[in-house]
Amino acid sequence: MGSCTDKEEKPAKCVWVHGPIIVGAGPSGLAASACLSEHGVPSVILERSNCIASLWQQKTYDRLKLHLPKQFCVLPLLGFPEHFPKYPTKDQFISYLESYAAHFSIQPRFNQSVQSAEFDSSSGFWKVRTQDLEYISRWFIVATGENAEPVIPEIVGIGRFHGPIVHTSAYKSGSDFASQRVLVVGCGNSGMEVSLDLCRHGAVPHMVVRNTVHVLPREMFGFSTFGMVMALLKWFPLRLVDKLLLLVANLTIGNTGQLGIHRPKTGPIELKNVTGKTPVLDVGALSQIKSGKIKVMEGVKEITRNGAKFMNGQEKQFDSIILATGYKSNVPTWLKGSDFFTKDGMPKTPFPNGWKGEDGLYTVGFTRRGLLGTASDAVKLAKDIADQWKTNQDCRTYSNIVLVRNCTKK
Repeated sequence: MGSCTDKEEKPAKCVWVHGPIIVGAGPSGLAASACLSEHGVPSVILERSNCIASLWQQKTYDRLKLHLPKQFCVLPLLGFPEHFPKYPTKDQFISYLESYAAHFSIQPRFNQSVQSAEFDSSSGFWKVRTQDLEYISRWFIVATGENAEPVIPEIVGIGRFHGPIVHTSAYKSGSDFASQRVLVVGCGNSGMEVSLDLCRHGAVPHMVVRNTVHVLPREMFGFSTFGMVMALLKWFPLRLVDKLLLLVANLTIGNTGQLGIHRPKTGPIELKNVTGKTPVLDVGALSQIKSGKIKVMEGVKEITRNGAKFMNGQEKQFDSIILATGYKSNVPTWLKGSDFFTKDGMPKTPFPNGWKGEDGLYTVGFTRRGLLGTASDAVKLAKDIADQWKTNQDCRTYSNIVLVRNCTKK
């Protein structure tokens, strides 16, 4: 690296990066960096927080485990320790990521919050500004992922509620809500698991089901549901697999519509591929719903000072509200001058070709296919950049010319 002083504007320190700049030190950023290093290509990771995998370390609840078996959650080039269980816990997964970073000597630059990133067509380089530095490189990798910021829904009257309102990104344990009546807004994997956790700590959760959702058993006949799907898709058409999946689900967990949880018309795998909406993998919440310990509610019409009014005319009192409303990409807030992403912060080009843009722009972790998609992206982009790194010798010479003209080396 080198450092420079921008003489045209206010003097600012800038850093020349000889390999790609990667934004985000979560699993996606770590995987990209590791795959690049395997090809002999250096990189710099910029991370806004003070640790790797900040979403996992700082914004997940205590009882969280991987929803899929570990073989479907492994990053490239380094597997999980053999003694890890089939579904590693949150702490075990964090331990794996820390070992992964150490194994590949990945040292992100922490507390570097990217304010803007833009391709400079006049020089042919990316300029990435943080709060105190400007980083310059030929390649730029967006690895902030699909879950960068919590989604806070607009609900009529929510500002009037007298009690605490907590997004699941700040939720840790149901012990904080013991004996309370809690309104859980959202019925995805987080909403289901938080409701189950509340139930086990003596709270009375009321889970709002606003839309249709597929609920599947995490395992079928002792085998991972996801693993079975992956195997079946090698032999049968997607829609046939969806039909088989729903048939077995109805046999094992029953008709969820009778519980107030109605299924979409589109099958679970097709829906996931088209919209990114993930089916819920049940880890115990359904049995608590059937027993009445978790109450299923229709959509919220209005929040009142002491509770909520629902679309079906009911009104109930609550002590707390938990928003299990998911996350969103934040790329549109800082990536400038590029039309590669939609307004929702997802690549316009669908999987499996959304990993590469123009002018040295790459993405990893935006496939809506979990860590398997992340691994696929990381392997592809690393090879693509490595081919340029090894064959295009002129880029290094030109880089040094620009560095001499515009920068002062350290």
